[in-house]
Amino acid sequence: MSKTHTSDLPYDEALPKLQLALVRLQQHAMAAGEKVLVIFEGRDAAGKDGTIHRITEHMSVRATRVVALSKPSDIERTQWYFQRYTPYLPSGGQFVIFNRSWYNRAGVERVMGFSTPEEQEDFLREVPLFEEMLVGAGVRLVKLWLDVSKSEQAERLAERKSEPLKVLKSSPLDEFAQPRWDDYTAARDEMLRRTDTAVAPWTCVKADHKKSARLAVMRHLVRTLAPPEIADDVAPPDPEVLFRFEIAALTDGRLCR
Repeated sequence: MSKTHTSDLPYDEALPKLQLALVRLQQHAMAAGEKVLVIFEGRDAAGKDGTIHRITEHMSVRATRVVALSKPSDIERTQWYFQRYTPYLPSGGQFVIFNRSWYNRAGVERVMGFSTPEEQEDFLREVPLFEEMLVGAGVRLVKLWLDVSKSEQAERLAERKSEPLKVLKSSPLDEFAQPRWDDYTAARDEMLRRTDTAVAPWTCVKADHKKSARLAVMRHLVRTLAPPEIADDVAPPDPEVLFRFEIAALTDGRLCR
């Protein structure tokens, strides 16, 4: 494989090189029986769907799953909160992507009142322990927060209404994304602060520019999950686009407010 240490390549040239690196990563993971779990979180219209599509476009259909659960059923509401997610965790050789995850409890459920403050507090206390157990059981866990500015989000939400091919991306909750922007910001800040751990850290992505964000995420996955003979062929992500979460990012302008 030719070197991908060409982060200045145009998007259309960089994308297939990184997709090939992801295919090589998956070949290794399948052969080694690795269990890979990638969590995508972010504000509405942050570009999660498009990024996931580019990642999985050439990956194995049998060994790759994208999980995007609908709202819980009446029965699921009576279960242990994490129970509805555990059937979708990866087995050996599988690459699973959660397009939103158990972190719904710290985000939309908090802002929209879909769970109680006590349930939300229980979640924030328990999720680091749950993720520590996953990692201890051999799951290779990557958590990504895609961040987008208020003005960019407004433009993308408007496009969902006006462009017929994007209509299926719309959700009734889109109507609350802008009016409750500050509430979502507060929820994000507490979630990142309390659930970022050494075992399961958060990686943040500035996603106002979709193509730059996609390439940065793909580079991060290869560099984080692949063995050196694959990872070393891929340039690190742009630190102006993708960075390891730290408390200072909540106030120094790296995360949108």
